[in-house]
Formats: sequence, structure tokens, C-alpha cells
Amino acid sequence: MPEAVNGDTTLFFDTMGNPDDPTIMLVMGLGAQMVAFHEEFCQILVDAGFHIIRFDNRDVGLSSKTSGTPPRIEELINMQGDDLSDFKVPYLLSDMADDAFAVLDSVGVDKTHLVGVSMGGMIAQTMVIEHPERTLSLTSIMSTTGNPDVGGAKAELMMNMHLTVPTSKEEAIENSVETFRLISGPHFNAEDHAKETAMTYDRNWNPNAQGFQIAAIFASGDRTEALRSTEIPTLVIHGRLDPLVQLSGGEATSSIIPDSKLVIFDDMAHDLPEALWADITDEIINHAQAIAEG
Repeated sequence: MPEAVNGDTTLFFDTMGNPDDPTIMLVMGLGAQMVAFHEEFCQILVDAGFHIIRFDNRDVGLSSKTSGTPPRIEELINMQGDDLSDFKVPYLLSDMADDAFAVLDSVGVDKTHLVGVSMGGMIAQTMVIEHPERTLSLTSIMSTTGNPDVGGAKAELMMNMHLTVPTSKEEAIENSVETFRLISGPHFNAEDHAKETAMTYDRNWNPNAQGFQIAAIFASGDRTEALRSTEIPTLVIHGRLDPLVQLSGGEATSSIIPDSKLVIFDDMAHDLPEALWADITDEIINHAQAIAEG
């Protein structure tokens, strides 16, 4: 089983494609396992001539789990926008960025193209800020800068979201289907999502993952000023219908990072629907290939 180690944290990962090809590291979002980047999605990138790395963030999938009890999600949501400088959390986005670098080291990759989704976009942004010398390009998808004034969830969404932690597989599936029905766009398929949730639950489900990861997001603060000075070529992808990280988050990311490109999909919300895989991967491939062509 391929694993990387960052201090006390063990990260599970896998790879696809030829390691001699340029690498794209895929970084997944809040509470989601690496398999949310479907093999078919990854294969499109492999077929375009890229070596793919995907991994389970800490607290999800087959990677290490944090001991103890996380803050309640309802409490974290109520704290959003507050000064959290004294807020005690077991880790920050910076630590999760170090996890990703540990995976790169384990695979033997010095420089990579980064593709991050939602919280994964925040981790990828942090990687670019802290170690730009190891980044060839950045693609930030349905993410934001950490500025509490942009990219916030719609109020009506938060009123209808399931914030309690499920206590059974059946409840986890039901909650996930209802949550993604709220945050996804018109391509959402409830039956397919239920099957995928059952698979990830059986693979390894951690009820504490979202609490710890949301705490890390809020305690990590605003990346705006640090992003303003980045020189890494950046592509920002966002769905116009996104109710969880609203379009203003993507727009702010693109406006802050010099010479970045913003691509908006009118029929996308906070999801990566199969119907858009060809278009999304085209953007990622063209962006990465443009860097190689220099």
C-alpha cells in the first residue's frame, strides 16, 4: 500500500500514468476521499500525457485520523468571520499542504501541476504560497481565498443543510444525497451519488473529518495578500450556480492572482459532474500544456 509520512501523519496515495510524464497532483475537498477524482476523470489526463497523483487528505479515507473530538460543525459555522487567532486546532491548511509535499517526496516528484477542488483548492493555494519552487501551475476549482467577505455559502443553503454527524451507513448515505442535492447543479444523479457514498463509507468513513477540516480552514485565515504576489500560472474554474462557495470566491481568486484565467461553467454548482469532465479536463490540460510550451 503506497504511503507517505509527514511527522505523525500517514498519507495514502496512488498514481496513474507514466512517471516520466509531467505530474498533475489532484487535491480533494472537505471530507472527500481521493476516489472522488474518479479513475475515468484521471484517465483523461493520463491519455493527454500526464502522470497523476491523488491522495487521501488526513482524516479521510485510508490516511491517518486525528485523535480527540472536533468542534461541532454548527459551532464552527457560527464562528465564521470571527478572529480565530487564539482558536486551538490540531492542524491548519499549511499542515495539509505539507502532507501533499510529503506525498510528492514519496513519489519522487520535484515539481508538479496542482489541481485543487474546494478545500483542495485552498490547500493547493497554500502550497503555491509556501513552496512556489515546487509548483508548475495551479488550477483552483470552486474554491476561494479565505477572505470571509467573498465565496460564502448562501444563507438559505445553510438553513437546509444537514449539520449533524450521521450515526449509521444508511444515515450517512441519506444525508450525503440530500446535501449534494442542495449544492450540486442540474447534472446531479441521486442514485449514482448514493452508490458512490456507500462505496466510500465502506472504504473508510470518519465521522470527525469535516469538523477537524472546517476548523483548519477557518483558523488558517485569509490568503489574499499572499496570493497577490504569486507568480505561478493560475487557472480558476467555478460554477455559476455554486451555492456553497459562491462565484465571488472564484472571481476574487482570479482577480488577486496576477495574469490568472477565470473559466465559469453556467451549468455547474459545487460538484464535478461527469457531463462536464471533458470540458473541465480540457481546461486543465490546455493550462498545463501551455506552461510546458513556455
